[in-house]
Amino acid sequence: MQTLQKQNIEIYNSLSGKKEKFEPITDGYVGMYVCGPTVYSNVHLGNVRTFMSFDMIFRYLLHLGYKVRYVRNITDAGHLENDADVGEDKITKKARLEAIEPMEIVQRYTVDFHNVLNTFNLLPPSIEPTATGHIIEQIELIQSIIDNGFAYEVNGSVYFDVHKYNQTNDYGILSKRKLDDLIHNTRELDGQSDKRNPQDFALWKKAEPTHIMRWPSPWSDGFPGWHLECTAMSTKYLGEYFDIHGGGMDLKFPHHECEIAQNRAAKGQDPVKYWMHANMLELNGARMSKSSGNYINPAELLSGKNNIMSKAYSPSVVRFFMMQASYRSVLDLTDAGLQASEKGFHRLMEAVNSLKTLPTSKETSKNTKETLAILETKFYEAMNDDFNTPILISWLFEGVTTINKLKAANETISKEDLEAFTKLIHAFVFDILGLENNIETNSGTEKLTGAVDLLIKLRQEARANKDFAMSDKIRDELAEVGINLKDGKDGTTFTTN
Repeated sequence: MQTLQKQNIEIYNSLSGKKEKFEPITDGYVGMYVCGPTVYSNVHLGNVRTFMSFDMIFRYLLHLGYKVRYVRNITDAGHLENDADVGEDKITKKARLEAIEPMEIVQRYTVDFHNVLNTFNLLPPSIEPTATGHIIEQIELIQSIIDNGFAYEVNGSVYFDVHKYNQTNDYGILSKRKLDDLIHNTRELDGQSDKRNPQDFALWKKAEPTHIMRWPSPWSDGFPGWHLECTAMSTKYLGEYFDIHGGGMDLKFPHHECEIAQNRAAKGQDPVKYWMHANMLELNGARMSKSSGNYINPAELLSGKNNIMSKAYSPSVVRFFMMQASYRSVLDLTDAGLQASEKGFHRLMEAVNSLKTLPTSKETSKNTKETLAILETKFYEAMNDDFNTPILISWLFEGVTTINKLKAANETISKEDLEAFTKLIHAFVFDILGLENNIETNSGTEKLTGAVDLLIKLRQEARANKDFAMSDKIRDELAEVGINLKDGKDGTTFTTN
């Protein structure tokens, strides 16, 4: 077996714009922070992809034997509409619309978030702090920034002075944006007159009389700025300089850019060694959008109750689909892509299941020995290359070919080597990629699909013969047992309750 912590991992660092050798700040330990959800609505599939990507990274670091402290926050206050410093708090707005307490909204959607991630087999983080649980830390951080001359108070609100900061620092170092360009492209917005400059961002906002979520501070009764929360929580649990900060590509600017500025202004140093960003998830070649109708949520995808996909897909098939693309690439969610992934997933699971039934011999053949050594090296090389899961999966299918040769007894393997090979395959398929072996369930599903397809064919024949009574009978009796037929231009499909 490979010497695990001695693996030479390269990580694409968004800060430098290139791959860098991964060297933890403290040998044997990794601190990782990932920006969590703002819990005002159900988690969407784009979020799932981001958290799944960092779950895979977390799993691989654990596999290598690192002691990982993985912190992923819950934003339950302070995130205003359109990611700006004006408008309503997203959670307060939802609470007002539903005439309930903001913390009821927080509880409902935090539970949904956890349930969805559990469904996709994500490991829980080491710590999951909330913004409202760290108000004191945020007030202290703001005071440090004021004391260092990089923030100012106006009418009870506190703003970060971007122009003052940029005189001695580089505001735009992560996003590669220039302040002059930001100034040129900024228009004055209503409600921002308290700011010295439109580019300044809120560290603390004075609450309007109607604002429900508020806390006392030296400046006013109010609430913290969204960007500040992550700086306070990440440094509290991981220290003033930690290894990895992750999140979606959409957070690079302004959220992560502001985090760097806040930490430099308060502590005089960069907060993070490696910045990592997961890319976006599209649907049928276009941006997901509820308003345009090009949208599907996790429950709809898993149940098949939608007008976009032809059938339901299991959580492991969806996870396998997402792992077939690099976390840094845009991924297009399509029915054809999911169907292909489902076939590949079944093929992989069947091969894994057959490992325990493979014939063994006293010795492993030379060809098999060489193949096993190559596979192990290639598995680690793929993951060490910026967690390249698509390449890993291609090598796993080389492993499937090897398994099939052993099954056909074209090659021989000893009991000891088979146990080592099985352990290796299981580690990468289950422990690192996070897939779950539901092949037996899938076998039952295939039998059900075959039976229903036969009934659909009989129904089509009845309709062709104008025997509509029989056609309706088949549809209605299937519905009674929880199988719903859906007629479309491409034929009839079904979903189950």
